[in-house]
Amino acid sequence: MLRPVRADRRTTSPRSAAPLGRRLPLVAAAVVAAGLTAACGPSSAPAGSAAPATAAQSSQALPSESQAATASAEASPTASASPSASASASASSSPTPSRAPSGSGSTGGGSAKPARTSAAPAPAKVPGPGYDSSADAQKQIDAALRAAKADGRMVLLDFGANWCGNCKAADKVFAQSQTAGILGASYHLVKVDIGGNSSANSALLRKYSPSGGTYTMPVLVVVSPSGTVRTDTHVTGNPSLTAEGINSFLRKWAA
Repeated sequence: MLRPVRADRRTTSPRSAAPLGRRLPLVAAAVVAAGLTAACGPSSAPAGSAAPATAAQSSQALPSESQAATASAEASPTASASPSASASASASSSPTPSRAPSGSGSTGGGSAKPARTSAAPAPAKVPGPGYDSSADAQKQIDAALRAAKADGRMVLLDFGANWCGNCKAADKVFAQSQTAGILGASYHLVKVDIGGNSSANSALLRKYSPSGGTYTMPVLVVVSPSGTVRTDTHVTGNPSLTAEGINSFLRKWAA
């Protein structure tokens, strides 16, 4: 209840009215605060503690978020691996190129080269017995020399005649398997008929056996692939016209 104001207080000096006017807003603010307190209920926390509490709650919430970020980083291997680690893993997983042993492809390294294996050339064709008077002997010799240059065999010139007994004996030996094998492996055999009237074949005899005189048939002349005469039986004498004698002669001049 409001008390009646005395008349003497109205006569107060103007100085006391100013403090009262200043206190009125404070009183009104207190009344409003009391009303808010009654509406919201009393607070157990002291005044001014609401902001720190909110900050504390915020600080407590931050670790949980950082823990979640840490858990997310641990769960994701891509995010946790650094670029350098990824590069290291990639480098370790990639196979290292093997280095070839030194000296494996060069003779200077001390390693021996594998020996070349080449198939043996097919045996040369061995003519049958007798002498072909119609054959072009010069052409046959030229072909034999070309073949000899290609395969390294020797050329064996057999000058004889179809009526010559010794020539027939030699033909029998040439037809034997062992002698034919030596001839086919080491020689190109050319048989030249000198028992007829062929001046061309007689000229070939004098070319490869130039010593002249009386020839004892058969005349066997061994010629190298370059065309050089290695032996001439007109000079050295014929070997024994047996398998042993002719095979020995052929082996000697094949090398």
